[in-house]
Amino acid sequence: MDCTAHFFIEDEQETRLMWARASAGVLAGFFVSAALIGLVCWSFPGPWQRTMVPGLVAFLPLWIGVICTGFLFRNGRHAWLWLGGIALAGLILLWALQSFGWVQ
Repeated sequence: MDCTAHFFIEDEQETRLMWARASAGVLAGFFVSAALIGLVCWSFPGPWQRTMVPGLVAFLPLWIGVICTGFLFRNGRHAWLWLGGIALAGLILLWALQSFGWVQ
């Protein structure tokens, strides 16, 4: 196997790793960002509708930050497990807060 073929094989493996981490950041990161913005918006006193515009403004930069965080993981599996777990925990926390009536 010559050096050029070895380079292309490594490059293809790295590309697959990149797409796995990117998809975890985009898809799971969307729900992580939504859960964090929801928790922050519901934590202020008064109706949550007052915080809708600032929450929407803060959502995109937060989501981009979470997407970039996805690339810090060693591989796509770790990115999916961590970001998916955080997203699931955040959404369950939002559901629990609303179910118990602790937020409006």
